Amino acid sequence: MLEALYKRKKTGRFDALVYLTIGVFVVLVLRLFFLQIVDGDYYHSKAEGNRLRMLQVTAARGVMYDRNGQILVGSRPAYTISLMPMDTKIDDSEINTLATMLKMKPDDIKAKIAAHKGGYEPIRLANDVPMDIVTNVEEHQHELPGISVDVEPLRYYPYNTMASQLFGYVGEVSEDELNAMKAQGDTNVGPGTILGRAGLERLYDNVLRGTDGGRQVEVDAAGRPVAEVGRKDTVPGRDIHLTIDLPLQKAAEKAVKDQLAALHSQGIPATGAAVVAMDPNTGAILAMVSSPEFNPNWFARGITSAQWTQLNNDPNHPFDNKVIAGQYPPGSPFKIVTGSAALELKKVTPGEMIFDSGRHWLIDKRNASGEALGWIDFNTALAKSDNVYFYEMGRRVGIDNLDKFAKLYGLGEKTGINLRGEASGNIASPEYKRKVFNQDWYLGETFDAAIGQSFTLVTPIQMAVLLSEVANGGIRYQPYVVSRIDNADGTPAEIFGPKKVGVLQISKSVMDIIRNGLHDVTAEGGTAGDLFKDMPIQVAGKTGTAETGAGTEHGWFIAYAPYDKPRIVIVAVVEHGSFGAGSAGPIVRDMLNEYFHVTPPPDPNASNNNNANGSNANSNSANSSNSSGNTDTSNSSSSTNGQ
Repeated sequence: MLEALYKRKKTGRFDALVYLTIGVFVVLVLRLFFLQIVDGDYYHSKAEGNRLRMLQVTAARGVMYDRNGQILVGSRPAYTISLMPMDTKIDDSEINTLATMLKMKPDDIKAKIAAHKGGYEPIRLANDVPMDIVTNVEEHQHELPGISVDVEPLRYYPYNTMASQLFGYVGEVSEDELNAMKAQGDTNVGPGTILGRAGLERLYDNVLRGTDGGRQVEVDAAGRPVAEVGRKDTVPGRDIHLTIDLPLQKAAEKAVKDQLAALHSQGIPATGAAVVAMDPNTGAILAMVSSPEFNPNWFARGITSAQWTQLNNDPNHPFDNKVIAGQYPPGSPFKIVTGSAALELKKVTPGEMIFDSGRHWLIDKRNASGEALGWIDFNTALAKSDNVYFYEMGRRVGIDNLDKFAKLYGLGEKTGINLRGEASGNIASPEYKRKVFNQDWYLGETFDAAIGQSFTLVTPIQMAVLLSEVANGGIRYQPYVVSRIDNADGTPAEIFGPKKVGVLQISKSVMDIIRNGLHDVTAEGGTAGDLFKDMPIQVAGKTGTAETGAGTEHGWFIAYAPYDKPRIVIVAVVEHGSFGAGSAGPIVRDMLNEYFHVTPPPDPNASNNNNANGSNANSNSANSSNSSGNTDTSNSSSSTNGQ
């Protein structure tokens, strides 16, 4: 019996051991199943991730060309320093060594590493690295686990600040943007992808941005690439062709810089400028300048915090494209609208003589400098920019008709140019004042509106369209700056041309009178007579000085040429530049000289007018029109309506 109990106990222990063994085996099989089948892909990728790395290769963005095929924006090869993420944390000593080599702050490198969420994708530490740094890194690469040096295309703006607001700038996609774009189904994006951030770069990003490629490499235990095991070629972005004329754009940029320097040297606190040139027969933009500007190469290389702070703290807003977004009182160029209304409605005849005593007989509103021109007709009033005459036109026409004719010219609405950020401007009206200020309208405000003051605001691009209508006989074209988009093989994919959007409902006889008056502005005795006395091309134009309510006035000059067969319209406004003839006029003159290949006469005062860059400032650059006795009188210095 005892022997039977012993055998039974021994058999029970053996059975338990068998069951335990079977249980362990089942657990191991299940675990193996989960590791190899259920979670197999995960552990396979992790193993491959420890051995293989995918190095993103950025595609070159498409080129921007001018109207003659000259490169405005392109790409160039540049060295990039990247860090391969590893399972082991890079220590502070290695970071300090790397920072010294790259001439970076250790904290900046740590921030880039901490912000990285791309798994085993390389972390870009620096781009556009100089050759001396590249050489130093390569020589000490054995001391820097995971560091790689690659050559990638870098967005390049060969003319630095030129047309910076128009071209825009680019930047590397952020982690959040990358995730958001992938969630929206954008497969043409990955770590390191370059995106358009502003201007044409942003507007045409889907055209200019190519398809990134990559290299799959095998790395050693230190994270150093040892062999390439696969490659995906990049696909460059497509090119776009602009209507911009490069020589004219350069001349405009130089004219603005020289003129601002000349004004500053004379104590005039000009803060910036906006200039646009347009073909009045097509709407094609030939040049566009907004000052101050910025250097988009800063963003392409990776803008520093100091550079970003500098741009953001600039009170004159270098990121704003003032040609399309700047809103200014038009001043005396608005007299084109007032004159058109008075003549078309037969409130005045061209030959009617009106007496300018220096002030209007009904309301004490005067010419800017207090001068009195006596008996004058319409042509003389426009050529000499007489305020008193146009106060009377405003009284005869009335604010409702001023509002109506301003809209006929397209003011108060966007031109439709295909650029982001265009402003609508505003037209002075009783409705506007009542809506915004809940106040009644007064006759004195009609007087102000008649000379381009009051609540009226326009953009330079609107004034270019307005003057184009005058120049070409009344056709309104939508301005445009992109003429063609190419296919990948360079053949045209889309072609853009003139787009007629309206016809000016003003008679030819009235327009002829307006054009004749504008021609006399640049003739002897006109407010811009001195500026164009030696110009072999007949020019029609209008000076303007617009009150700002905050010190020095804005200076305007608008012009087209040749007078008989217009080929170009130029609009320039200098912020706080004072009289338009002296501030904006020289910019327009210099641009016309370039466009028509006119050699300007020698400047007798050149030796005394050198600017900070060593180039000659124009002898007439900052002279007020008073110097010849022909004053642009667009200010209403004795307003009684509380403006």
